[in-house]
Amino acid sequence: MDQVFAPWRIDWVEREGGNDDIDGCVFCAFADGDPDGDRDRRVVARSERAFVLLNNYPYNPGHVMVIPHAHTGDYRELDDETLLDHARLKQRTFDALDDGLGPDAYNAGLNLGGGAAGGSIDDHLHTHVVPRWEGDTNFMPVVSDTQVIVEAVDDSYGRIREAFAEQDGATVEGDDHAVRLALGE
Repeated sequence: MDQVFAPWRIDWVEREGGNDDIDGCVFCAFADGDPDGDRDRRVVARSERAFVLLNNYPYNPGHVMVIPHAHTGDYRELDDETLLDHARLKQRTFDALDDGLGPDAYNAGLNLGGGAAGGSIDDHLHTHVVPRWEGDTNFMPVVSDTQVIVEAVDDSYGRIREAFAEQDGATVEGDDHAVRLALGE
């Protein structure tokens, strides 16, 4: 695949610490992490049993993952409360992306079963939500095998976080904290 110059990515590459200091599962570390680091980790929203993480290498602007706190790669192992919380947070994620980015459609799904499914983290399931726009598949990825991301990840983070913050039941505790959502019954 060809490369497109993306100078804004240097902030992510050169960030202090990265994920090298995390022992074990990065998703578990993010689920239990200090909320003061949510912005740096790109955790945009949290519910009781799940959180929304902006993808570091997005297919499109706004590509997020909705991740349950429970550490499992098997969807069938999630308890009822976690399933419901995860599903409701996905609903709220679609709302936030609609309000923050205004896409025309979505691709959403899980990579289950390891490398054969295409996932890079197979022991902690997560749902990818990828905003799509009419015409976003064009010459570049189809013919020239080149992907162009039209918005810096930090800009997407700000717009999506703001949209989550405007939702009913949202609590914002600080600029670096993810938006807390009460999903209710």
